[in-house]
Amino acid sequence: MTLPDTAANPAGADRTFQVDLRGLVDLLSHHLYSSPKVYLRELMQNAVDALTARHGLEPTAPAGALGIRLYADGSAVRVEDDGVGLTEADVHTFLATIGRSSKRAEKIAEQRGDFIGQFGIGLLSCFLVADEIHVLSRSARTPDAPAVEWRGRGDGSYTVRTLPASARPRPGTTVTLTPRADAGEWTRPAQVHALARHFGSLLRHPVTFDDGTGGPGEPGAPVNPEPAPWARTYPTPGARSRALAAYGEEVFGFKPLDTIELDLPAVGLRGIACVLPEAVPAGRRHGHRVHVKGMLLSEQAEEILPEWAFFVRCVVDAESLRPTASRESLYEDDTLAAVRDALAERLRAWIARAAASDPDLLARFLQAHHLAVKSLAVHDDEILRMLLPWLPFETTDGHTTLDEFARTHRTVLVTSSVEEFRQVAAIASAAGLGVVNGGYTYDRDLVHRLPEIRPETSVADLDPATLTAHLDPVDRETELAAAAYLALARDALAVFDCDVALRTFQPANAPALLVDSREARHERTRSQLAREQEGGLWGDILGALRQEAPRAQLILNQLNPLVRAAVAIDEPELARTSAEALYGQAAMLSRRPLRPAESSLINRSFLDLLAHALRKDS
Repeated sequence: MTLPDTAANPAGADRTFQVDLRGLVDLLSHHLYSSPKVYLRELMQNAVDALTARHGLEPTAPAGALGIRLYADGSAVRVEDDGVGLTEADVHTFLATIGRSSKRAEKIAEQRGDFIGQFGIGLLSCFLVADEIHVLSRSARTPDAPAVEWRGRGDGSYTVRTLPASARPRPGTTVTLTPRADAGEWTRPAQVHALARHFGSLLRHPVTFDDGTGGPGEPGAPVNPEPAPWARTYPTPGARSRALAAYGEEVFGFKPLDTIELDLPAVGLRGIACVLPEAVPAGRRHGHRVHVKGMLLSEQAEEILPEWAFFVRCVVDAESLRPTASRESLYEDDTLAAVRDALAERLRAWIARAAASDPDLLARFLQAHHLAVKSLAVHDDEILRMLLPWLPFETTDGHTTLDEFARTHRTVLVTSSVEEFRQVAAIASAAGLGVVNGGYTYDRDLVHRLPEIRPETSVADLDPATLTAHLDPVDRETELAAAAYLALARDALAVFDCDVALRTFQPANAPALLVDSREARHERTRSQLAREQEGGLWGDILGALRQEAPRAQLILNQLNPLVRAAVAIDEPELARTSAEALYGQAAMLSRRPLRPAESSLINRSFLDLLAHALRKDS
């Protein structure tokens, strides 16, 4: 931007912004548009909108009589349309004024929803690949209108000339670019043809491409020879399904598990959702391919579907969705929100149909995408009722569905964490308890809702007391014989706030069970901090919150030979070392992260036992 001459603008007079066009083009290339390749999309979009306006003037004109022709031979890129064209006044008003669009003017503004672009800056994208834009146009509004030539340059200057009608015999507009040397990547004939197909394969107007190698008068190669696959007719439903799946595979590069047709007449949206054949990480949202009135808007439009629908990728074409200024994403408004909700309902309906009529498809779908369905079922009662019994969970009976698990276990216990499940799974299974791992996302909430589907089944959180109650006590004589060892073990493990008990339980090859929850460890850490801060302000605050810290419990298995040998040790230091080793082994078997003190204990106890063995051998 430059300042106006103060001599020509006395104090208090209105002044006009002066625009540095080169700076503006740099701004567009780095912040508005994702790549210089969008220049061709903008030219094609303008051509489509011009044809739309022409059809408004001549509604009886045959649909295929007006089209768009692209030309690129390496030295020039040309886009020609049979659209409404421009008068000389239009050229001065719209081509020379940044931000003004003929699609907003006069009566056309009332029908702006018929046009793809609304912002009037698309032509500037041509400066991303060329230093000069040449426009030759003739208006269709006046039968004897002359041709008008406009040349705009990257330095902000332009010229306008009126030419005889013979310079352009038919109404319409031709835009010609002479590419810069550094723009060859985007203006070579093969690339222009590829970009035209990329952006315009679903356009409703005929588009052709000519690379200059054909003879005079030869028609160019069609860019969009067929309508969208969902707009075609097929001899059978099976043929239609196969064609849509093949199109999805062509667009996305994978063979869909299934395809879901999408049709929202209220907003003129049609397309397909392709179900991914493999699981995707939770929360990863795939971009969807969105066309607006046939023109490709974005391949990464995440906002078209809700977050839980990460098991599909969509390609859609819509009439009423609004693009942003860059035409590379969708404007978030009430219409987009309504479309998102309606498409979500289509996905729910597909799941319901699969559950009701295609158990094989449902099984393959759930095998790959059970996490997505779980996230949906948490908030969707209908999906919950249909699919909860069929969803797989990790249980003490292995990976199985809740339906199968509930047939065996009328009371279902659920853990609050993965580590808690791993601590108790083997012993709970041997004791006949039915435990589900509730530590994964959504699982605990879903298991607690099982009685809504199966009222005869009860669900409860696993309480360590419930598990220990199923462990058999040892006889009094054995307990008295082990009393001295247990006292030494409790003293050795006091640093971990861990009690020690002797029981009998299956499997016999499990020497010990460490019952310790994450919440209990946090409470002990808080209590320890309170003791260390005794007397200070922070100590007073923590002291006010202090309660009896829950203790961990190391339960030794009398059926295990290693434990029977340990409790018979009469050397105090060796007894303490064996108790530390049993604690360390139980902590590792729980597969929870070890604290530094626990890692040190495991190493020390191993070395002490090794040293004792060496002394004994010598």
